[in-house]
Amino acid sequence: MPRSWTRLHEHLGVPPGPLTFDMVKKAAEDHLAESDDLDWKEQLPQPPRDGRWNELGKDVAAMANTRGGLLIYGVTDQDTEPVGIDPDQVNTQQYAQWIRNHVQPYLPDVTFTVLPAADGAMSFLVIDVPASPMAPHHVYGTAAKDKDQQASVVPYRDRDHTAWMAEHQIERAYRDRFTRAQHAQKETDRLFAHALENVLTEHAEPSAWFIAVARPERPLPRTAEPLTREAAGYLCTAANTSSQALARTPHVVGPLGALESVSNPRPGLRRWSSAPCIRAWAGGSMRSCTTTAAWSWPPTCPGRPCVAPRPILTRRASWSTRTSSAPPAATPSLSPASSPAAWAWTAPSP
Repeated sequence: MPRSWTRLHEHLGVPPGPLTFDMVKKAAEDHLAESDDLDWKEQLPQPPRDGRWNELGKDVAAMANTRGGLLIYGVTDQDTEPVGIDPDQVNTQQYAQWIRNHVQPYLPDVTFTVLPAADGAMSFLVIDVPASPMAPHHVYGTAAKDKDQQASVVPYRDRDHTAWMAEHQIERAYRDRFTRAQHAQKETDRLFAHALENVLTEHAEPSAWFIAVARPERPLPRTAEPLTREAAGYLCTAANTSSQALARTPHVVGPLGALESVSNPRPGLRRWSSAPCIRAWAGGSMRSCTTTAAWSWPPTCPGRPCVAPRPILTRRASWSTRTSSAPPAATPSLSPASSPAAWAWTAPSP
């Protein structure tokens, strides 16, 4: 899923949401200059010839190695004139294969979107490249005279053009990758401890709690506006609806079913949180969309029978999460990201 906040959103002053044909056309007509996260392209990607580097692979890797960005095809890069592309010539499967074959490590979240005009007279191709936590990414190619000899380079965006990393820059990029991984684990552990402290202090009697912590590896850009109460309320309501859907039966209490005021979160210290109660707790960061949720067992089911969940042993793990539901246009949507997470059960007191 493409990102919901880009340089085009910032330039046009529009709220977070999907890119449209009119947004791209208006930004081009405004002569929005290229930058490290925006690259205008007149012609569609071409295959490498005569041993040259794969141009698409180079451009994608450069964006991923910097801070992510957009490659927009159908706009001249000299005077940003919208000229459009032929949508019938777009081959996203071929483009994805070039990236798989020429860029390492693998970039899984690159998206390709064709934006046609309402009357079909013109179209743009937008390639959205997120900033990669696995940077630096190398681009591999072969020499024209020696097909068996492979070489690699590490491109990056320097203002409005692509440059090549020197050896000391590559070394620093690897150190940054390992530091990010270490920091992500420490931050996840901190959020887990914070959630554990909140839920256990609210419930003195013996109980079991399920705690989930998610922290996106690609937070919102600094230029993005903080999460509003309405947007936070929408996310809480959507999470509660999905939570109840997981139960598959109205006789089972969903993981967030006991949250009070789930659609009206209150502000906290750099976060939105629903009112803590005895049975559940949840909170989220105003900027980085960090979310924390907890569920106690046995649940409270006033006036109806309950099906209690089966106890699980204490565990800690990591997995990738994705958000498939999109909020209304006026509220920010979450971009897919690999998020470290952890869960645990606290055993009842003897």
